[in-house]
Amino acid sequence: MKLIKLTRQFPNELMDKLRQTGDPLADSVILKLHEVEGITDVRAMFSWLNSSESISSYKIINEFIETNNTLPDFADKKLMQQAMKFFMKNQNQIGLMLACYSLPYCYAGADGAKVLAMSQRIQTDTLKRLEETGEFLQIVTQEKNWNNGEAIHKILKIRLMHAAIRFFTEYHGTWNLAWGKPINQEDMAGTNGAFSYIVIRGMRISGNEPSEADSEAYLHLWNVISVIMGIAEVLIPNNLREAFVMDKVIAKRQFRASDEGKLLTKALLDTMEKFIENPLLKSFPAAQMRFLMGDKIANILGIPAVTFEKKMIGLIPNSFMFRGAEKIKK
Repeated sequence: MKLIKLTRQFPNELMDKLRQTGDPLADSVILKLHEVEGITDVRAMFSWLNSSESISSYKIINEFIETNNTLPDFADKKLMQQAMKFFMKNQNQIGLMLACYSLPYCYAGADGAKVLAMSQRIQTDTLKRLEETGEFLQIVTQEKNWNNGEAIHKILKIRLMHAAIRFFTEYHGTWNLAWGKPINQEDMAGTNGAFSYIVIRGMRISGNEPSEADSEAYLHLWNVISVIMGIAEVLIPNNLREAFVMDKVIAKRQFRASDEGKLLTKALLDTMEKFIENPLLKSFPAAQMRFLMGDKIANILGIPAVTFEKKMIGLIPNSFMFRGAEKIKK
């Protein structure tokens, strides 16, 4: 008999508070940099964040990296190794899940999508953004990068980038706090879930169900990444059941139609369709998204209704559909 795993609840009072919370530690670094060096140097820091250089020209940045260059106490290296082996074995399908499920799933969060839309990068440089996501995945799913410190270093860079985006979004005075703090704790937890639990759920929907051990290990790896990324441990799911509960809470609170979510999804679809060689299969990325997310969320995102292609998803090998998903894993 399979035991039902215990799960915490995530009441609105807690989520409301965390929606107005960023990452106090990383945010304080950006604020101090602005106070000491000025707005020009905060902007200049982006060049370093997007580079492969390990040492910054700013002492406060280097001190932050050095101080936080550790694994969280709960990290289990054996589970992390198992998760990385799982990724390498299934990276083609995981790439597909990320492209057609995880990323658009995030765009369904109407208020969180506003930050992404404001940056303009996802709409105007979608392919580059996908390539950066793929580079990140390749770094954090290779054991050598955890051993030599590159994985943690990369995660901390992204953490600082999030803090810088929060700073600039509020600095320009056009952000409405009724939407929550930019890149807040709730939205970051939702992204963690999209890259971990939602990937597992997508594989199950597609008929390639991972073992429970591999699924929990993959969630564990992303929990480690998430804590290093600055997500509060109260929003780190202890197991897949808890990830399921949290996903339902966030979706109920945040998922609704928005212009930003539709624009981001259209940009993603347009980019993926460019990699389809067979013109008869151009609608299959949209069909795959509808198949994985269901019509309710697909309608929220304005994904074209392609009923016939959706019915054919199980009959068309993913390799014949498009190569766009490969950009997320390479």
